[in-house]
Amino acid sequence: MSPISTIAVLGAGVLGSQIAYQAAWNGFTVVSYDVDDAALAAARTRFDRLGHTYEGAHVASRASDSPDAAAASSRLTLTSDLAAAVADADLVIEAVPENLEVKRELYGRLAAVAGASTIFATNSSTLLPSDLKDATGRPDRFLALHYANNVWAQNTAEVMGTVDTSPESFEAVVDFATRSGLVPIELKKEKAGYVLNSLLVPFLNAASELLMLGIADPETVDKTWRLATGAPAGPFQIYDVIGLITPYNIASSRPDAGSQAFAAYLKENFIDKGKLGVATGEGFYTY
Repeated sequence: MSPISTIAVLGAGVLGSQIAYQAAWNGFTVVSYDVDDAALAAARTRFDRLGHTYEGAHVASRASDSPDAAAASSRLTLTSDLAAAVADADLVIEAVPENLEVKRELYGRLAAVAGASTIFATNSSTLLPSDLKDATGRPDRFLALHYANNVWAQNTAEVMGTVDTSPESFEAVVDFATRSGLVPIELKKEKAGYVLNSLLVPFLNAASELLMLGIADPETVDKTWRLATGAPAGPFQIYDVIGLITPYNIASSRPDAGSQAFAAYLKENFIDKGKLGVATGEGFYTY
């Protein structure tokens, strides 16, 4: 199998834009896809900000001798045409909202327009790739590739296949992750939440429970965690970094009363008001 050189990233939100920019910064040809012109306009703003962030952080690149924002931008194309986005892609990374039916519907359309040898990867935070593999039409060339937020600093890439994922596809994605400046975390079997979110999600859920039961406000919860552990951020600060759409989608998909209450709380107090976290300048905190 030839090394991956061209990728398409489906979804240009907070994390999707980071996935695309990380690859472009490290020398890959990247197409960023989203559904309409408004979403792409928002993505262009994110990419401009990421350029300043990467240059300010002096991110090292293995694939480019002199990485800079101008060079990264020259390798990055935006489109709302799915077929055009994936026409030349060796790897398609899906980073659309955390909703099973939305993802399955997208894979159904993707399978009809992508090249026969193209590898598909989901960046899903909580869903198993087995939940999606039959919709891809290529279970041997499908797996999960999970990025951490603020990928230029927290540069892990969790790679998790299914029982059907071919060793060649798995190895090609591990190689891509390494060449795009990431540290591959290779999982030996499927686990919802991978390694990172298996640790992080229960932590965030515990914080939301403290809030929804009226035990403590976000500032108190965060202060307690920071002071008692020496951590740089508390759970509600982490929610803001993630962006509140993702925790809303996860909570609203769960049937238990606590998750439903938290989803309703996020929608009423933040999402309906356009307060989505760090990306919009306001969430639980103002930035």
